[in-house]
Amino acid sequence: MSNAPGLDTIHSFLIVAEELNFRRSAERLNLDQSALTRRIQKLEHSIGFKLLERTTREVALTQAGQSFYKDNAHLLTRYAESIEGARRIAEGKAGHLRIAYMAFAATELMPSAVARFRQAHPHVDVALQYIRTQGQKLALANDEVDLGYMIGPFEHPDYNSVMLSSETLYVVTPLNHPLLRKFSISPTDLAEQDLILGDMREWEEYRRRLNDLFNAEGIELQVGLEASNTLALLGLVAAGLGITVYPESLIGFLGRSVEVRPIVHSQFRSRTVLTWKKSNHSEQVRAFVEVAKNLPARH
Repeated sequence: MSNAPGLDTIHSFLIVAEELNFRRSAERLNLDQSALTRRIQKLEHSIGFKLLERTTREVALTQAGQSFYKDNAHLLTRYAESIEGARRIAEGKAGHLRIAYMAFAATELMPSAVARFRQAHPHVDVALQYIRTQGQKLALANDEVDLGYMIGPFEHPDYNSVMLSSETLYVVTPLNHPLLRKFSISPTDLAEQDLILGDMREWEEYRRRLNDLFNAEGIELQVGLEASNTLALLGLVAAGLGITVYPESLIGFLGRSVEVRPIVHSQFRSRTVLTWKKSNHSEQVRAFVEVAKNLPARH
């Protein structure tokens, strides 16, 4: 409808319909009474029927005017609400946020940031999804998620990335394993050891970084068994079938069936980064990044 009346015109009619008096209506609208009269006449002309019956003594709504008023009485309220809703989204106080995370961020980094973010932005709908690091890169590229907690570092010209933690790597062994005689472990102590690691489908990025670390020390990993999830890995270690290597963030969740020792080497660390597209300028993303950055870092 190309000649639909504007919001100011509808607003003027609603005020007149409430007051049934052009003088008081003009005062409320801060208009000349003649200007208000022309505005109502223009509205009636544009919609093609009379809304008001006006005599020298009174103003009354026609039946069509009554119907028009009833259908539009809440228009301005809804309009104001829509502005407020859109403003909250623009300021990052409402809307939605899609966050992907991998296992090492699931125990502390992601939950702590989400808890603080929801306290500050209770009207933002937060959706969480577990995705391995490589899958997160695809999900971010396809705009399926807004932010990703992934194994770092991650450097790409199209993405922003901030490092949230750099954690010591630990050897996880069965109870009474010979390595436990040492308070700390060096990478060379793991040479010739039977390792139990996450499989390449789920743990590809972590496996690749472990290989790089050990190869730099001239050590070739001897992987005897693989498993997809942390519970299976722990069960296999506890059963005495080998040892594994975990970042510090998981150590507090291992239970009593295994033992741990830190690997003492400056490069043997696991880094977690928070990544998002440079083209994603949403206030929700900006606000969440600020929360995540200001959490105490694990070093």
